[in-house]
Amino acid sequence: MAFSIESVIASPVATLTLTGELDSLSARVFQTEIEKIANQSIDSLVLDMENLIFMSSAGLRVLIYSKQKIGPQLSIFIVKPQELIVDTLEKTGLHHSVTIVDKFPV
Repeated sequence: MAFSIESVIASPVATLTLTGELDSLSARVFQTEIEKIANQSIDSLVLDMENLIFMSSAGLRVLIYSKQKIGPQLSIFIVKPQELIVDTLEKTGLHHSVTIVDKFPV
């Protein structure tokens, strides 16, 4: 399944809806979107991953990049991730840096 991303910015919240497979090629698209919102005044990044079926290590790197680029005040919320993605976040320890929720706002 092809990757797609939709962005909605309503300061102080940026919501990105990720669909498909986030691999090394599509991670560039994800990173470009993060760079676009990095200059906005946001303190919450909401990643709707309900329809994201795969995330490679390149996608994980963009999650880390998001925190570095936007700043330490950024809270990252991952909404309805697939179990495989939750497992990956837990195995890498990134689940400590994000908040996994069933819906946002929490």
